[in-house]
Amino acid sequence: MEPVYRTIIGLARTVFFVQGLKFDVRGAENIPAEGGAVITINHTGYMDFTYAGLPARTPKRYIRFMAKKEVFDNPISGPIMRTLRHIPVDRGAGADSYKAAVEYLRRGELVGVYPEATISRSFEIKEFKSGAARMAIEAGVPIIPMTIWGAQRVWTKGHPKRLGRTNTPISIAVGEPIRPPAEADEQAVAELTRTVRSTMQEMLLGLQQDYQHEPGAYWVPARLGGSAPTLEEADAMDAAEAQAKAEARAARRAAEAGGADS
Repeated sequence: MEPVYRTIIGLARTVFFVQGLKFDVRGAENIPAEGGAVITINHTGYMDFTYAGLPARTPKRYIRFMAKKEVFDNPISGPIMRTLRHIPVDRGAGADSYKAAVEYLRRGELVGVYPEATISRSFEIKEFKSGAARMAIEAGVPIIPMTIWGAQRVWTKGHPKRLGRTNTPISIAVGEPIRPPAEADEQAVAELTRTVRSTMQEMLLGLQQDYQHEPGAYWVPARLGGSAPTLEEADAMDAAEAQAKAEARAARRAAEAGGADS
């Protein structure tokens, strides 16, 4: 039993009710009742992980999410994340978080992973990192693809939060388990990564077909008549942002080095 995790989920459900969020969950029966699995989730907003845990409650299970280390360093969220046994990801020491995730999987845990690594500003599915596939192959567990649509309307990158009573519909689809190959070579990893991504693209299209989109809205992909950037434009924005952050880090290091020499 996990009373703290259960309590957090209860509080989250209360918040969802107050916000008037309307969930349409499909395929929750694909979450295994026992045993390890990698749960791959598309990333469109900051609240994705709070919604992604809902289907796992059908078999009364909990997901251990891989999240950036900064969330664990926060004095408010950090203690909660550690108590719920989520996995910190330090981009400067990624091997440690990978090892921890594989150990969780071998112990029979569900591990939640965002293969896109960052929020998709286009709300299309970005290229995937290979970590989820590597974990599944090494631990010998299936990948369960999950797609969420509508979360970007609540809170996403570059747009104001909408955490009040918005009555926002949020659709969640859980796909059938994808079994990893026995081989762990680069070709097998790449093929599994492509399979998971294409599966999630199809699942997302299915959710979008039954969802009412507002023409010109910031949260609607350009492909569907919205004002969100295209995938190519969003990738260029991400690259520019990453370059700016790298330059800022270099400037800080140079300033610190100069201060130490004076």
